[in-house]
Amino acid sequence: MPTPTGPNRPCEWLQAGYEIFPAMLAAIDAAQASVCLEIYIYRNSPLGIRFRDALARARGRGARVAVLVDAIGSLSLPGHFWDPLRDAGGEVRIFNPLALHRVTIRSHRKLLVCDGRVAFIGGFNLAPEYEGDGVTAGWCDVGLKLHGDLVPQLQASFDDMFARAAFRHKRFVRWRKSTAKRAIALPPEQIFFSGPGRGPNPFLRALQQDLKAARLVQIMVGYFLPPWRLRRALRCVVQRGGKVQLLLASKSDVPLSLPGNLELYEYQPQILHAKLFIVDGLVYAGSSNLDSRSLHINYELMIRFDDADVVRSARAIFADTLEHCRPVTSKEWRASRTLWQRLKQRWAYFLLNRIDPCLARRQWRTLPD
Repeated sequence: MPTPTGPNRPCEWLQAGYEIFPAMLAAIDAAQASVCLEIYIYRNSPLGIRFRDALARARGRGARVAVLVDAIGSLSLPGHFWDPLRDAGGEVRIFNPLALHRVTIRSHRKLLVCDGRVAFIGGFNLAPEYEGDGVTAGWCDVGLKLHGDLVPQLQASFDDMFARAAFRHKRFVRWRKSTAKRAIALPPEQIFFSGPGRGPNPFLRALQQDLKAARLVQIMVGYFLPPWRLRRALRCVVQRGGKVQLLLASKSDVPLSLPGNLELYEYQPQILHAKLFIVDGLVYAGSSNLDSRSLHINYELMIRFDDADVVRSARAIFADTLEHCRPVTSKEWRASRTLWQRLKQRWAYFLLNRIDPCLARRQWRTLPD
């Protein structure tokens, strides 16, 4: 059911593809003025065809239709796939077309905006593995359907990314503070946009600030390889008597010890792909994982909600997902860390938290003026 995020700001949580995709298709079919879709992975599949056909129908009704897919995420998509939509007058752009000198920089955002009045965000992609309830079939993910003051900002964000698609930059852009990194406050919500370039990640900075006084932290995320400052912030929550619950896809992805009340759970039925972060009376949701690529390289989109009803619904989702998890004790976790496991973990950490960001920074700095 919709959960209000303030006056005239309804918000509805959607769990897994069986709720997310029908809601998105219904919004596209109801759109009269515009449909703007931005996605990382779009696959040529029955699901992808259903969305393409719905987009073509919207264009047939006279709506402006614009689609933005990432060049790497949607690499398998054949060039002719979009012909029915283009023939109807729709616009399709590929974000950062493949080039060796900038291949590491990607858009990982997921966003649908219809008529500038309703928007969808989350961790989902348009691929068959996301179809299902996240338990008996399909990856476990979380989405949000939004109305109200947030939507025009999300529309403007799409327009900005659509204009950036060709990845042509103004002269000396590599030396300037990134315009992709910004926060927009629409109390009681905040939108965080992030991307490559100079300047701190606003989502990471806000999350670390909220953790300073946190007592109860619940994190549900598919990719967990946080920077040391975030690891330290989580340990500090436990050290001052608080509780941290980590609901992860795999225990081997956790590069920190498990002190005291830090609880680790491994999701069992399907692949966990959600991005949900609850800190006391606040909740973050969107496209960003807690790894170096999401926090420092990719273009990402997150929203922070400061609303009791929204947080209550998020905690219910966390509790429901927790029922399908296996707890991993500190003793079990330590016992699983054989010498070979530790070597693999250190090597993976080095590659993902050191080499990948270093390569991305180098490619960003060497972009042609």
